[in-house]
Amino acid sequence: MENIKQKIKAFYQGKKRMPSISEITHLLDAKSKTSAVRIISKLREQNFLDKDKTGHLLPGTLFYDIKILGLVEAGFPSAAEEELIDTMSLDEYLIPNKESTYMLKVKGDSMKDAGIIEGDTVLVERTSSPKEGQIVIAEVDGGWTMKYLRKKNGMPYLEAANAKYQPIFPRSNLRIAAVVKAVIRKY
Repeated sequence: MENIKQKIKAFYQGKKRMPSISEITHLLDAKSKTSAVRIISKLREQNFLDKDKTGHLLPGTLFYDIKILGLVEAGFPSAAEEELIDTMSLDEYLIPNKESTYMLKVKGDSMKDAGIIEGDTVLVERTSSPKEGQIVIAEVDGGWTMKYLRKKNGMPYLEAANAKYQPIFPRSNLRIAAVVKAVIRKY
């Protein structure tokens, strides 16, 4: 089954789309479309493939699973061996609610002490009930920003993670659109 998965992944990466049933039949040298449909069904059971409302194939939650090989010491060096512990899908790990999740590119340095710097991408989830202390995407007095949500005397305000920025106390309105769930940085 791994060989079949690799062929479908290669098609997807090359064509930037999922193959049709006819293309899977040809890709896998299946004897008939019925054989291809059976294989697709097994791959859907394994969450490798999914379908949209119209029946078109989509990558499943485990389409791009990544190996977890062990632990790495961030303190003093220690002996380590490569050992497959598990696999996981980044989508499954980071995005439990796909319909409410989107990404934003970070501009500015107001959240640098929270480990979020200019050029990073934040993964955010829409919410109607943010909690104090969370990093939020907020519209405050007509402008958008990313800050910690704080409260003082029961009133919400926004606080940067950089001492050179003052807290933002809304003059007229404060609307929280989303909560930051992850930071993505490529090196």
